[in-house]
Amino acid sequence: MRCVLFSGKGGVGTTTVAAATATLAAQRGNRTLVMSADPARGLAAVLDHPLADVPVEIESGLFAQQVDIQRAFEDQWQVLRGSFGRLWEATGTEPIDAGELMPLPGAEEVLTLLQLLDQIRSGAYDVVVLDTGPVAQLLRLLTLPETLSWYLRRMIPVDYRIAHLLRPSSRILGRGDVTEPLTGAATRLREIMNEVREVLLDPSRSSVRLVLTPESVVVGQTRGALTALALHGFGVDAVVANRVHTQAGADAWRAGWVAVHREQLLDVEVSFAPIPVLRAAYRAGEPIGLEELAAFAAAAYSGLDPVAVLGGGGLTGSEALRVERTGDGFSLSLSLPFVERSEIDLARIGDDELMVSVGLQRRLFSLPSALRRCDVRGAVLRDDRLVISFVPNPDFWVRT
Repeated sequence: MRCVLFSGKGGVGTTTVAAATATLAAQRGNRTLVMSADPARGLAAVLDHPLADVPVEIESGLFAQQVDIQRAFEDQWQVLRGSFGRLWEATGTEPIDAGELMPLPGAEEVLTLLQLLDQIRSGAYDVVVLDTGPVAQLLRLLTLPETLSWYLRRMIPVDYRIAHLLRPSSRILGRGDVTEPLTGAATRLREIMNEVREVLLDPSRSSVRLVLTPESVVVGQTRGALTALALHGFGVDAVVANRVHTQAGADAWRAGWVAVHREQLLDVEVSFAPIPVLRAAYRAGEPIGLEELAAFAAAAYSGLDPVAVLGGGGLTGSEALRVERTGDGFSLSLSLPFVERSEIDLARIGDDELMVSVGLQRRLFSLPSALRRCDVRGAVLRDDRLVISFVPNPDFWVRT
């Protein structure tokens, strides 16, 4: 089963490319689901078909779903509500009804991931295509499992030290351990997020495809997206250049755009290599409906399998982060394309974590046991990789 996630700067046609890819995949014999959590509901407009918060079959083998965040939140709350019964009873709190609630900040990403995982687990589809919307939303979606797991690990440790402190007061109330629902729910959520992250980080199962238009501002933002994705270990297997002006039927006005797009795309193909750059020509009208979407995708993929891993030598999860032995210690390296040394900052967090910041993006790395007993000696950028050198700390290594 494959999962393909599409993202791009707002207005570049991400929803169109995602829907077209799903349509072509279904027509080539794959049982396909295309999903969107965009509240603007652009997917229904592009497919020219009404959608629901459950998969709807549009044609043979092609299903579509508009994730309804409020409905998903209420459904999840009904599952959790019973678990909190003892807590409400012990504290004298009135039970909360689903109709009273609005999704919490960050709930949209959690619920989208839960919906995605449910469809992946179902085994009903050969491929799930997810329209994630703008790049910022994609980054929140992809980094949430790791971030949330970190917070849950820090705030509710595995040995439930916090819960243990609260148990005496719970027993005094004669209600048993009322903290169990909290720790149990937190542990289950962490397990789910780890499962989602495992799927999304596996390049054989999941791919990110970035959509751009051949304009300097958009190209620059796409490079930034690739850097951020690489920092967090996610590979991009293709870039789709949409609305490309071609030479066909060019007048003086269009000839200028043809020249600009040719120059931009040459730069994109060179700088993004070896990630393939697919081209979708500017069309006379919007590709709306299955027939137009299929024609759009057939031209863009040009014989390639839309479900396959297209990137070949592109970034993958295994290539993104490497730990290697050196002459006098170890090195930890990660792929960071399109970055200047001045944009990078490093910070050691205790003995077991290293924080790497690139601009506004940051990631905490849990260090292997060998590196926890080392000091950071320095870092260099080499061939689009950040290489961090570690040397053993003699106070933590057994002398022989």
